Amino acid sequence: MQQILKEIIQWVRAILKKTFHRDNPSFSYYLTLVVSFVIFVTCMNIFVEITEDLRENELEHFDAIYTERIQSLRNPSRTVFFQFVTELGDRLTYILLSLGIALFFYLRFGNWKFTLQTIIVLILSSFSNLILKRVINRERPDLEHLVAVSTLSYPSGHAMSAMAFYGFLIYLSFRFKLSLLFRSFIVILLGILILLIGVSRIYLGVHFPSDVLAGFFGGLIWVTFCIIVFNVVDLYRKRKNYISFRS
Repeated sequence: MQQILKEIIQWVRAILKKTFHRDNPSFSYYLTLVVSFVIFVTCMNIFVEITEDLRENELEHFDAIYTERIQSLRNPSRTVFFQFVTELGDRLTYILLSLGIALFFYLRFGNWKFTLQTIIVLILSSFSNLILKRVINRERPDLEHLVAVSTLSYPSGHAMSAMAFYGFLIYLSFRFKLSLLFRSFIVILLGILILLIGVSRIYLGVHFPSDVLAGFFGGLIWVTFCIIVFNVVDLYRKRKNYISFRS
């Protein structure tokens, strides 16, 4: 038995040694898959724990503290600002941005690949959010709502969609050859936007903080899941083309 385990370990080490080195043309794919898988599993565990805490009524104190802190900042100018921010997480904004992104990627690369990938991530996140809301069935906060809402509360659809859409754009910024300064600008800008959209939902009184937190992790689950799938497909096509070329 020990000999078998030793051989298995040696086999795994040989594969890792062969795969994870910079001279391997597929190194970036494998590295992306490993990192994405670790994030995916971590986010799944956190999302499940938050949901279990919700069912056991262990989030009331957390929600009360951070709701009070954020809503204590209310004033007319901040309300206008957060109403604008929350609209950046609305369906119409994503449609307009998708059209702009589609035009950019088509002019830049001559195809719709990255646009379709971004839309797929957003659609999966949105549909799963609707299902989760109905299954968990949490009512909205019993507070003054500064914007109109019609669906259930958990998890936050705005937070989940923002993480899915803008989070995937952050990932795409690492797929292209950009200067470190410009990439850092994109990551920081979109990261702040995701955070502000989530905070806006609490500030406007339509979500509990735990709704937003779960929405962020739910969106990140779909981002990493789709990154894994897209990279596996790219690897398969790359290997298939290589075999076809060799033959």
